[in-house]
Amino acid sequence: MSTFQIDFSSVNTRRIVGIDLGTTNSLVAFMDLTGPVVIPGADGERMVPSIVSYPEGGGVVVGNAARVMLIDQPDRTVYSVKRLMGRGVEDVQDEIGLFPFRIVAGSESVLRLELGGRTLTPPQISAEVLRQLKKNAEAYLSEEVTQAVITVPAYFNDAQRQATKDAGRIAGLEVLRLVNEPTAASLAYGLDKRKEGVVAVYDLGGGTFDISILRLHDGIFEVLSTNGDTRLGGDDIDNRLLTIALEDIASEWRQDLSHSGEAVQRLRRKVIEAKEKLSYVPVTAIEFEFGGRRYQREITRDLFEGLIKDIVDRTLGPCRQALKDAGLTPEQINEVVLVGGSTRIPMVRNAVEALFLAKPHTDLNPDEVVALGAAVQAAILSGDVEDQLLLDVTPLSLGIETMGGVVSKLIHRNSTIPASATETFTTSVDGQRNVLIHVLQGERELVKDCRSLARFDLMDIDPLPAGMPRIEVRFLIDANGILSVTARDQRTGKETTVEVKPSYGLTDQQVEAMIQESFEKAEEDFQARQVREARVDADAILAAVDKARQSDSYWDLSEDERQAIDAAINELLMVYHGGDHHLIRAHIGKVDTATRKLAESMMNTAVQSALKGTKI
Repeated sequence: MSTFQIDFSSVNTRRIVGIDLGTTNSLVAFMDLTGPVVIPGADGERMVPSIVSYPEGGGVVVGNAARVMLIDQPDRTVYSVKRLMGRGVEDVQDEIGLFPFRIVAGSESVLRLELGGRTLTPPQISAEVLRQLKKNAEAYLSEEVTQAVITVPAYFNDAQRQATKDAGRIAGLEVLRLVNEPTAASLAYGLDKRKEGVVAVYDLGGGTFDISILRLHDGIFEVLSTNGDTRLGGDDIDNRLLTIALEDIASEWRQDLSHSGEAVQRLRRKVIEAKEKLSYVPVTAIEFEFGGRRYQREITRDLFEGLIKDIVDRTLGPCRQALKDAGLTPEQINEVVLVGGSTRIPMVRNAVEALFLAKPHTDLNPDEVVALGAAVQAAILSGDVEDQLLLDVTPLSLGIETMGGVVSKLIHRNSTIPASATETFTTSVDGQRNVLIHVLQGERELVKDCRSLARFDLMDIDPLPAGMPRIEVRFLIDANGILSVTARDQRTGKETTVEVKPSYGLTDQQVEAMIQESFEKAEEDFQARQVREARVDADAILAAVDKARQSDSYWDLSEDERQAIDAAINELLMVYHGGDHHLIRAHIGKVDTATRKLAESMMNTAVQSALKGTKI
């Protein structure tokens, strides 16, 4: 059996659910006879707030009940933990001040939060939300749920995706697939049935804004660009109305309610009700009672739109940048999908339509569209949806050999197929005419520990100085697990393509063994990779100095300066074959310092030569 295919014979005995694990709210959905359906909880609510609380006396509280505890026990309650998934302290320095909870010391690589005397990682906290969704699904379906498809933002990196899978495993779920949120939204609208097209997915969530541009080609969704603002969302619109209401009340009642958690939360609910009504009526009122007093204020849609215009405009900047990054104009967008409750606001829809020159899809509930798409993907995997492309995953990472015998991975293990990835490389030798492309499969860091799939040459590239050519390598895996590798010289347009079957000759047991070996030797491999990369950098600087010694600039240096360069090179050569990459890099730095004057002199000579005979 091809290792690019998962045996789903045992999957059909249990239902696979689709989960939207959101920053603000999370949902779980499944495919019934009529289509994808979001599953409600015991309270009848289909959205579960992504809030987790650890109250005194033990236990865990999730969702709406935890939202109440956010006021009463903020030191024991956590929200927006999705922002922290797969990140270290350095990654969240700019955001850490926004959160009330404490980061435990020693959280450089993996964040640990202190909540009510407990130390927890973001995946452990997210697992509680997933457990609640699992519980809701089991109660609704009257059967055990053990498998799920979970959505993630398109910009999530490997660490963030792995953290999401870890959360699923902790919650007792086998995560069969991670699906990009914009892809899920597109699936919900059936856009995968188009032969070709470009889709813009505008996602205005509660706390974050994301824009993704996708290209659809024969059922493959390729993310062309992503952009957004992690500090912009529907909450900003709610807060704008809430601030005005609090100011009105302070003026009318001579009472500041902003310090009363209960009053603020109750007023916030009334404000949100008014905001939602203004999406389909021209005028409504904020009506609020507290402490025996009553507050009422009429809000027209025109007034509301004037208040939020700057917030809506702030979302358009990232949209324009995403178009620019994708190399597209608004006229080239075929479909626009809206995600997030705030996209119900007519002003938002009009602004998006005006920018992308395409009427957005609005038929589905924008709060639920990602979860619905996840359910579609789950149904494809379970075989409940016929005549649709069965997307699969790569069992092992795929990449190419780079300098120093190191593997540069282009398509990572567990990537959904069909899949594509492109990366640009360059040459390492002056005047190089051919480039050998060595395709590899495996999880280890070094070429010698991975499986060779194919070797081919890109011939007759322009003989430029090392580092100048731009060689674009593109990996494309089709629905049958066939890998096409194309190498293209961007300067001349010359390209070579080879097709390989990366799964050939490996049993499932061999794949599992390779993955296990990569886990066991991860630290050792990482150290070896760092040493190899340090040696590559050392080779580059040694070659540059050797070349510079042939120039007049070298002999223009004083005897002491030349001796300092020679001494620095000898010291670098002495540590070159050692296993301490820090030491190699330290001596590279010493050579760099010793040759600084030589480099400046050679640069001046080159500039003077270039300007010779030129009139200014």
